[in-house]
Formats: sequence, structure tokens, C-alpha cells
Amino acid sequence: MAAAARTVRERLAAEIGTIRKDAPGRVALVYPSPYDVAMSSLGYQTLYRAINARTGFVAERAFLPDDGDDARSGLRTYESGQAVGDFPIVAVSVAFELELAGLVSVLDRAGIPALAQDRKPGDPFVLLGGPLTFSNPLPLAPFADAVLLGEADETLHIALDVLTSARSREHARRALADAIDSCWVPTLHADVLPPLGRCDDALLPAFSQVITPHTELSSMFLVEPARGCSRGCTYCVMRRSTNGGMRIVPMERVLALVPAHAKKVGLVGAAVSDHPKIAQLVETLADRGLSVSLSSLRPDRLDDRLAAALRRGGYRTLTTAADGASQRVRDAILRKTREAHLERAATLARTHGFDRLKLYTMLGVPGEHDDDVDELVALGRRLSAIVPVALTVSPFVAKRNTPLDGSPFAGIDVVERRLAKLRRGLAGRVDLRSASARWAWVEHALAQGGRELGLAALEAARSGGSFAAWRRAIESRVHVPRRLAVVA
Repeated sequence: MAAAARTVRERLAAEIGTIRKDAPGRVALVYPSPYDVAMSSLGYQTLYRAINARTGFVAERAFLPDDGDDARSGLRTYESGQAVGDFPIVAVSVAFELELAGLVSVLDRAGIPALAQDRKPGDPFVLLGGPLTFSNPLPLAPFADAVLLGEADETLHIALDVLTSARSREHARRALADAIDSCWVPTLHADVLPPLGRCDDALLPAFSQVITPHTELSSMFLVEPARGCSRGCTYCVMRRSTNGGMRIVPMERVLALVPAHAKKVGLVGAAVSDHPKIAQLVETLADRGLSVSLSSLRPDRLDDRLAAALRRGGYRTLTTAADGASQRVRDAILRKTREAHLERAATLARTHGFDRLKLYTMLGVPGEHDDDVDELVALGRRLSAIVPVALTVSPFVAKRNTPLDGSPFAGIDVVERRLAKLRRGLAGRVDLRSASARWAWVEHALAQGGRELGLAALEAARSGGSFAAWRRAIESRVHVPRRLAVVA
């Protein structure tokens, strides 16, 4: 417990932008992953600032404790050290499916009944939201008093007003459902989901409140030059972007938000490189002596000017995505990338002195065959002859509300066999890393499942959170085709 408290003190001392205030409307803003991940979340930081900017409200942060922290210490906020379970409102942002285990853990540690049906009048109101709601929020149902779907930049404020005046939990649920079109109340709406929330474009961009060295993106100021995506890749949830697709923030607005003390700037979004002035934006930041990072770089948008700007901005690895083992697969999922784009990226990386070219891709996409893997091997070998190449592979997981919704998981054995084929073909030529096919199988079940998968997450988390625990919990609640089973 002493070590955990010391870690919190050290993190707070290193932060720039921490908000400390007192107000009657108290909200525990919880992230179901550890601090280093949470404080790299632009959405989480934006809501932290927005709640605290309101008169009469204060938001204090809490996170899934680091591995090894004593569970008996409970869950306390960073700002005041108060127990999360003592706050009247606990708002949790859930980014992706596997964070369901973290959700269970933070509720358990806070002493809040994990299942909404078990909460008593004195327990906090648990309000859920976050990026997961864009695809499949159904597994959140067992844990949520209410869920804000989609963008909550505006709806969160309406929800806080409703909750502070509600007479009871049931009254709060009904009042939220009446006041917010995009609020899903599982006890009232069953599995019928309302439309996604959409924030006014005038509220853009999101940007960092707190800068800290203790994150995945160390000491980096994050800002969102564009929200959403105008492309139509069939596997991607962001094609479901609200407000008509990609929303561009003027370059001048982005630059004006960068604080004088910032040394590193991260340009964050699903399709940042599609900003019409992205090269000029990077150049301007580099001219200020700042290091610059992009969260996404589309190879068809990469040219000599942008590559040069990124190198001046401190980039040492040029990172982009292939997202398909072959041209046939990329065409099938409406990915615009061509091999010529990737070959040009490799040439630009060499020309401008980058250390390496890093590529992301998927295996197990519907319709993929072993021959497609052969094509990826050949491509990797050609690129590695130009510049050192690192390849990161993720097994394909079908998401709700995309054209590939309902596509089966390729199979753990299939994905692992193709990964082995890829490793053999690229051995000694390409630095290959891959995500786990087994955990992708779990993610697929959660991405495609209903509220019963929330109960599976509860069981798995409380049984230690191993893959075996997840497999038992999932297979006890849903039919799993034999070909998806783990190969012994």
C-alpha cells in the first residue's frame, strides 16, 4: 500500500495541468486500465477538463491499479485520495472489449456492486461511456446504470445535471432516458440501442489537460486535428463516424492550443494524415523546435514533403499500415493502399534517413487464403531490401456496426499457422511481432456478443483473468463452433 501511495505522489508531482478544486457535485472519473494508458486517452482527458470547468462540479481521476498493487487498498482518486465508492457518481470510459475485465476490477476494488441489479440506494450511480459504445456496448449492460453512446462531449453535462437532481436511482435512469436521446438504460431499453451522440463541431478539437512523463506517450501534448474518417474501410468502426464523416479542425486553431511549455506534440485521430494541411502543420510545429508524432499515417497520403516534415519533427521510424496480406484482400475490404504506396514509403524512409519502416497489418480477414500470406512475404522481402522493416500483425476481429459485422473468427489454429508461415518467410529479413490469436478470439466473442458476454467477463475477471478463465466463461454462455476452439 505504501509503495502504491508513493507512486501516486510521484505521478502527481510530475504532472502539468492537474486540476484541484472542491465542489458539491462530485464525480469519480474512472479509467479501467492503468494510469499510463489512461492518461494517453484524449477523450478521457477532455472529459476531465470539461467537468472541472463547470461551476458546482469536480471530477477526480481513478485508474485500474498497476499489476502487483494490493487489492485490499481499495480504489481512491488521485486528486484527494478519497474512496471512489464514496462518490455519488462514478463515470467510467471504456475504450475496447478487453477492458471489461478492468471494469469489473475497478468496481470490485471500489466496493461498488459490479452488477447494477445488486446496487442499493447508497451506492454510486455508475455511468458508462467511451469508444466501445461506437461498436458494441451490449456487454456493458450488466454493469451500467446508464450508458452514454457515441460522443459525450455535450451529453455528459446533461447527465450530470439530471443525476444531481434525481430522487432515486430509478428516477435517475428514467430521467436520463427522457433527457438524452443517445442514453441507453439497459433496464428500460433492453437490447434496443438508441442513436449515437453527436457533439457540436464547435467543441472540437479535443486536447490534453494533463502532460506527464508517466504515460505511453511520455510528456506529449495531444491534440485532435480531425475527428472521424471519410474512408470506407469495411472493417473499421470509425467509418461510422458521427456528423457526416471526417471533421477538419483549422490548422490555426490546432496551433493556438499548443502550450508554450510543450516539447512534444501528438496529432491524434483516426485519419490525421488526411487533414488537408497536415504537411504544413507538421512543418510549423517542427519550426518551433517541437517533436511531432502522428497517430495514423495513410501510405497513399505520404509524399516527399510530409516525410521531410516528419523527419524534422523528430520521427525516427516511419509508421503506416498495409491492413491486408495481399492486394486482393485490401481491395475486398476497401482499403486504398497499394503496394506502390508501401514501396514509395520505404524509399522515402531511406531517402530521409529514417531508421526503419514500421507496418501494421491483419491476418485472418474473411476470404483470406494461405496464398495471400505468400504475397505478404514477398512484399516484406522487397521492402526490407530498401530499408529495415518492422511488421506488426493483428488477428482480424469483426466489429458490430461495420459491413463485416457477423464475420466469423478465422480460428486460432488458422491464424497461428499463417503467422508461423509469415515468420518462416520473413526470418532474418523483417522484425515481426504479433498480437495473440487467443486473445483475439476473446475479443471477437465480446465484440459480437450480447449482455451475456458481460457476465462472462465478470466470471473471467474474478477467476484470475487468464485465457483459460475467459474460455471457460465464454463457452459456458455461448455456442462456440468447433473450428474456433483452441488447438491443444
